Amino acid sequence: MGERLAVDGGKPVRTKPFPKERKVGERELKEVAEALESAWLFRWSGSKVAAFERAFAQRHGVPYGVACTSGTAAIHLAIAALQLEPGDEIITAPITDVGTVAPILKEGGIPLFADVDPETGNMDPEKAKQLISERTKAILVVHLAGNPCDLGAFENLAKEKGLILIEDCAQAHLAEYHGRLVGTIGHIGCFSLQQSKHIVTGDGGISITADEELATKMALFMDKGWDRGSGTPHRVYKILGLNYRMNELTGAVALAQMERLDLVVSERRKRGDRLSQLISECRFVKPQKVLDGCQHSYWHYQLLVQREAPFTADDFAQALQAEGIPCGARYIGKPIFLCHDAITNKRIFGHSSFPFDHNPRQVVYNESTCPIAQDYLSRLVVLPLHEFLSEEEITDMAQAIIKVDRNLRR
Repeated sequence: MGERLAVDGGKPVRTKPFPKERKVGERELKEVAEALESAWLFRWSGSKVAAFERAFAQRHGVPYGVACTSGTAAIHLAIAALQLEPGDEIITAPITDVGTVAPILKEGGIPLFADVDPETGNMDPEKAKQLISERTKAILVVHLAGNPCDLGAFENLAKEKGLILIEDCAQAHLAEYHGRLVGTIGHIGCFSLQQSKHIVTGDGGISITADEELATKMALFMDKGWDRGSGTPHRVYKILGLNYRMNELTGAVALAQMERLDLVVSERRKRGDRLSQLISECRFVKPQKVLDGCQHSYWHYQLLVQREAPFTADDFAQALQAEGIPCGARYIGKPIFLCHDAITNKRIFGHSSFPFDHNPRQVVYNESTCPIAQDYLSRLVVLPLHEFLSEEEITDMAQAIIKVDRNLRR
C-alpha cells in the first residue's frame, strides 16, 4: 500500500508557504531617483531608456535594441516593420499569449497556427512548413516557458522560403540554442519586461535585431512614425506608427534590472534542472522536454501527464496542491485562437471580414485546429519556478511530485 495522499486525508509534504518574489530593490531606487532628479521623464533627451537599449542589445551581441511599453508592443514593432499587405500570412504558435497574435491581426495580417511537438509544446517545424503559401511573409516562433524551440530547423526553413523569422522570447530571457542566445537567431527577437518575467519593469518590452533597416522601421513605429531627424521645418511622419515609447522611469528600472539578468537566469536554470533530475524516475508525469544542445531559462516549470496515467492533469494538480505545492493545470486551457472570440469568429474590425477577405485561403480556427496542442494543454501541469526558491523548496516540490505520481489513482 502506498503512502496516503494529503488529498485523501494524509499528511502533506509541506505546510510552510513558499517565498514571495521580490525583484526590485536599492539599485532600482537609485536609478529612478536619478531620473526624477533630472526632471525629465520623457525618453527623448533623457538617458535611461537609451542606456537600457544599448545594454540589452550588447548583452545579446546585436547592434540594435528598441525599447517599448510591453512585450505585446515589442511584437507589434516587429510585425509593423514587415509592412504587410492586407491578408498576408504569418505562421505562429497555438500555445501562447494573445499578445503574440493581436499585432498580426492589427497590421492586417492573418495568423496561421502550426501544431506543436508533443513533448515540448513548441511549434513543430514540419507543421509550419505545411502551412506556407505565396502569401506567407514570416514565421513567429514562441519559446514556451523559456524552452527554446527547434531554431535550427526554423532558421533553415525561413532561409529556404525567403521568410522573416521573428522570435517571441517573452518567457525565454537568455535561453540558449546550441550556444546561441534566443532572440539573436531570427531576424528580430522580442522580449517582455512584465512583472512575471525574468527581469521586470511592471510592464515594458524591447525588440532587438542585427538588421539596420528593420531597426529603423521599428524605431519609427514605436514613435508614431515620426522622423525626428528630418531637418525640415515641419514634422515628417514616415510610417503610420503608434506611441509605444518607454518612459524614463521605466527605463531606469530596466537599466538596473540588467545587472540581475544573468544571475536570475543562472539560478532558475539550476533549480529547474535540479527538479528535473530529482523526479526523473516518475512514471506518469514527465518534465517538458528540452532539445539536445538547448538551455532552458524556466519562466515556469511544466510537467506533462502521460497518456497512460491513471489520473488527469486536473487530478494531479489538485493532489499536488494538497501536498502544499502551488501549481495549476492546463496553462491557458485551450489553444489561443479558441480563447478569444474575435479571433475564433474572425471578426477583428467591427462586423467586417477584414483581413480574411483579402486572402483566398479558407482559414478555420476551431476544435480540429492544432489537435496536438489541444492534447498537450489538456495534460499540462504548471509549477512556479524562480530564483527565490531554496534547495529545501525544490526538494519538497520533488518529493510531492514523486508521492503523487506513485499513489494517485483516479
